Amino acid sequence: MSYVDGFVIAVPTANKQAFIEQAHEFDTALKQFGALRILECWGDDVPVGKLTDFRRAVQATAEETVVFSWVEWPDKATRDSGFARMEQLMSTDPHFKNRPMTFDGKRLIFGGFTPVVEL
Repeated sequence: MSYVDGFVIAVPTANKQAFIEQAHEFDTALKQFGALRILECWGDDVPVGKLTDFRRAVQATAEETVVFSWVEWPDKATRDSGFARMEQLMSTDPHFKNRPMTFDGKRLIFGGFTPVVEL
């Protein structure tokens, strides 16, 4: 069964195009490292909840948009290998190493998940 990584981030709305370009570069590398499918989803209906919500989870400001992303891998072993290769690329390749992020990574929420229902 596949393995899925999920991410929620707050991106300055003014950085939308720069985020898309950066995501395309990073996601292309993840595909080369074994990812099957990647979706970067720009929030357009992200309501404020009564107890909690995506916006509060990442401390999004009025000038930021919530982005919900996921990466599907064939299995956890491929994911672990792919992420290790991505970390190496980001620490050694000058293009990735010196590229400023388009969002505040300290407010990134992420996790790995094993699917329990797949239709």
